[in-house]
Amino acid sequence: MHIIREDDLIASIAEGLQYISYFHPPDFVRAMSAAWEREENPGAKQAMAQILVNSRMCALGRRPICQDTGSANIHVKYGVEAKTDFKRSLQEICDEGTRQGYLRDENPLRASVVVDPFGKRRNSGDNTPCMLTVEMVAGDTIEVEVAAKGGGSENKSKFTTLNPSGSVADWVVQTVETLGAGWCPPGILGVGVGGNADKAMALAKQSLSEPIDMAELLRRGPSSTAEDLRIEIYERVNALGIGAQGLGGVTTVLDVKVKSFPTHAASLPVGLIPNCAATRHVHFTLDGSGPASFTPPDVTDWPEILLDQASAQATRIDLDNLTDEVVGSLTPGQTLLVSGTLYTGRDAAHKRMIEMLDRGEPLPVDLKGRAIYYVGPVDAVRDEAIGPAGPTTSTRMDKFTDRILADTGLKVMIGKAERGPAALEAIAKHKAAYLVAVGGAAYLVSKAIKEAKPVAFQDLGMEAIYELRVEDMPVTVAVDTNGNSIHKTGPAAWRRTPVPA
Repeated sequence: MHIIREDDLIASIAEGLQYISYFHPPDFVRAMSAAWEREENPGAKQAMAQILVNSRMCALGRRPICQDTGSANIHVKYGVEAKTDFKRSLQEICDEGTRQGYLRDENPLRASVVVDPFGKRRNSGDNTPCMLTVEMVAGDTIEVEVAAKGGGSENKSKFTTLNPSGSVADWVVQTVETLGAGWCPPGILGVGVGGNADKAMALAKQSLSEPIDMAELLRRGPSSTAEDLRIEIYERVNALGIGAQGLGGVTTVLDVKVKSFPTHAASLPVGLIPNCAATRHVHFTLDGSGPASFTPPDVTDWPEILLDQASAQATRIDLDNLTDEVVGSLTPGQTLLVSGTLYTGRDAAHKRMIEMLDRGEPLPVDLKGRAIYYVGPVDAVRDEAIGPAGPTTSTRMDKFTDRILADTGLKVMIGKAERGPAALEAIAKHKAAYLVAVGGAAYLVSKAIKEAKPVAFQDLGMEAIYELRVEDMPVTVAVDTNGNSIHKTGPAAWRRTPVPA
């Protein structure tokens, strides 16, 4: 019997994490392409087009699909008869694979894991530890699922325990309606039913690595209760009209996955975990014959989509001339190409700016009449001005918005997903505007960034404030100076009653 070597598992995990950073699974590309073809809302269709163009660019350029290269989720099915030469714990071995995967010079991946969730939240610097789960199974091989899960979708995970007579579909649909667009739809919903709290969530997470087959299921029809449930949730969620990036549209989910397990007679645990438009996972098996190998998908899997037509219809905005008249002219749903000076800043930078304002200290950057971009980019390589630099979820900045707008004179914010009531009120009060870039199109967005230099808070790493010079960066107006939001009007316009089964 062959020996499965520790070094082969490490190398396979490292290579797998690199592979999924720039290759969408082919089934995802096919499902997104089909959704793009049938989408009726021009804004949502354009968003999906950017996701697909970005995906193809990443496959060709071998650079990350999303700036949030995720926490490393590693699920191991360990054959009880497997022979290994392991000297370290499985966690240590998988952490080493993660470390090597994220620190590749030719394609460095953003380290997002912080080692102390309670205190200073210091970044580990290499994205370890990985999130490891293990099953002991029959056989003499080691099967591994490697996935990269971004914070935007992971933050929308939900759990409940229903009464045994409760409706899983009702709870899932009602919950998805409250999630907003921070999970970057269209994506996949993973649903775990049964077991207990931790088992239901593990089932939901595992289901996200299953093949996308909703189109096939709809063609042949359901053959089990679980498949009935999948179709019901799929049709009802899409009928909500949330659409790509929450802009309103025909497709919110590409597939719904359901896994179940026996449970207590008094319980019906249900876990819900969405996967975003940066769905990233790969599966491999080690049998002692060496490390896993990964075959790149065929570039013809991606549709040839040109963005020139949409760009020709966009309004060009000079970020160095954001007058009250210019900002006041923006309308929700309007497509823009912005050029000029753009500052970056996320949670940590906003928190530090507020602390400086409280102490009466001048800020290190003058934001009066300027725009800020909520982004934590990937490090640049070769001749790049910046690495993949897509938007982060903007609601995390909501609690800072009123103070920043009031005390700095900031005029425009760019991020992703909706803003909450307090932020909408602050935007209207200060006659500012909020724009959205497409989550899941980070490499495409980065090509519009021609220069980037850190100007403040460099100790915050990817959360430092950068000064960017952008040319024709594509964005959509989400909130105007009166507080009107496309994330409210868009889904409302596309909401429909699902066709009964």
